Amino acid sequence: MNEAIRKVEADANRSADTHLHVFPLPPEWGIDLYLKDESVHPTGSLKHRLARSLFLYALCNGWIGEGATIIEASSGSTAVSEAYFARLLGLEFVAVMPRSTSPEKIALIEFQGGRCHLVADPSTIYEESRRLAAETGGHYLDQFTYAERATDWRGNNNIAESIFSQLAHERHPVPAWVVVGAGTGGTSATIGRYVRYRRCDTQLCVVDPENSAFFRGWSEDDPAATGSGSRIEGIGRPRVEPSFLPSVVDCMIAVPDAASIAAARWCSSLTGLSAGGSTGTALWGALHQIAGMRSRGETGSVVTLLCDGGERYADTYYDDAWLAGQGIDITPYLSALDTFVSTGHWSEPLSG
Repeated sequence: MNEAIRKVEADANRSADTHLHVFPLPPEWGIDLYLKDESVHPTGSLKHRLARSLFLYALCNGWIGEGATIIEASSGSTAVSEAYFARLLGLEFVAVMPRSTSPEKIALIEFQGGRCHLVADPSTIYEESRRLAAETGGHYLDQFTYAERATDWRGNNNIAESIFSQLAHERHPVPAWVVVGAGTGGTSATIGRYVRYRRCDTQLCVVDPENSAFFRGWSEDDPAATGSGSRIEGIGRPRVEPSFLPSVVDCMIAVPDAASIAAARWCSSLTGLSAGGSTGTALWGALHQIAGMRSRGETGSVVTLLCDGGERYADTYYDDAWLAGQGIDITPYLSALDTFVSTGHWSEPLSG
C-alpha cells in the first residue's frame, strides 16, 4: 500500500503545473480571458487530476488491494488517465463506456494498457461497472460519486489553487468568473468550494451541452432530472450525478452542440491551441459571460479550461462529413464568434 501511494505521488511530483494562456480579446474591453491548458498532463486531459485523486482516495481508504482489477464507468478521458495509473501500479483496468465513444479515445485507453467494455445503452454503464467489479473481485472507482470528495478543495495544488496562483501578477488577479463544464461535477465542486473558502468575489458558471440533465436539474432544483447521452464527450450526463453540487454554482448556461463544436474549431484556428468539444462548450459560456460584463460596463478577468486536445476528435468534431451526418451546422455560430471579437456585439443563433 505504501509503495502504491508513493508511485502515485511521485507521478504528481514529476509533473509541472499546467499553463494559463491569455486568449486574444480587444485590449480596450478591459476584460482578460484565460485558458487553463489541462491538455498538457501526461495523459492529455483535465481528467489526469481526477484519476490521480481517485486512486489516492481509494488506496488510502483501503479499497484497492494487490492485484485488484480496477473498473470505471467513463466516456473516455477519465478512463485514459485511470488506465495510466492502473498500469503504473501493475493493475488490470477495464473501462465501461458507450459504443459511441470516439475511436481515438478507445485507442488511447488501450495504449495505456486498459481494456474497453462497450455498451449500447449509456445509462447502463453504472450497473455494468458494479457487476464487473463484483464478478472480478475488483474495485469500481465510481468517479460520478467520488469526484467531489476525492480532491482536497481547500488547496494542496488543486486546479483552483493553481488558477489563483497563476493570476497573482495579472491586472485582474481575482477572476470575476470561472467557467467549467460538468461531467462528474468534481471540478465545479472543487472550484466553487475553494472560492468560498478563500472568500473571493469570483462567481462560478457551469456550462452544459444539449440533452444533458445538469442544466435542468439545477434550474428546476430537481436532483432527479434526467436527460440523454451527450455528443460532447467528457461533459453532460443522462442523470444528475451524485458528485454534482448545485449549491456552489452561481449560474448555468445550456450550450447547443453546434456552438460547442464551432467554438472548439474557432479556438484552435485563432490560438493554435488544439481544443476538444468540451473546451468549446466552456469557451462559448465564457464569451457569453464576457458579453454580459461588457453590457454592464464591467472589467475583470474570466478563466475557463482547455480540457483536452482536438486531435482526439479528428473523426468527429473536426470532420465535416460527421457533422453533416449528425445534422449539425456550425456556420452561424462561427459567424457569431467572429462578429463578437470584431465588433463586441453578442448574438446567439437560434438553435434548430
